[in-house]
Amino acid sequence: MDAVTVSPKYQVVIPKAVRERTHIKPGEKLQVLSFDDRIELVRTRPMRKMRGFLHGMDATFVRDEDDRV
Repeated sequence: MDAVTVSPKYQVVIPKAVRERTHIKPGEKLQVLSFDDRIELVRTRPMRKMRGFLHGMDATFVRDEDDRV
């Protein structure tokens, strides 16, 4: 597990091993999420690149009879 230090300007550097493993490039946007005492960085992707990412997903499901008003 890699550790980072928060700078006086509240900045952190993503360790090289993590950048290489996740293919993070300079200038990429990351979304910051916080849960209780945990912080997560999630890569944001343009909608153009999201096209087809659900291809092959099974979209069938059973509706309840009370599903419609």
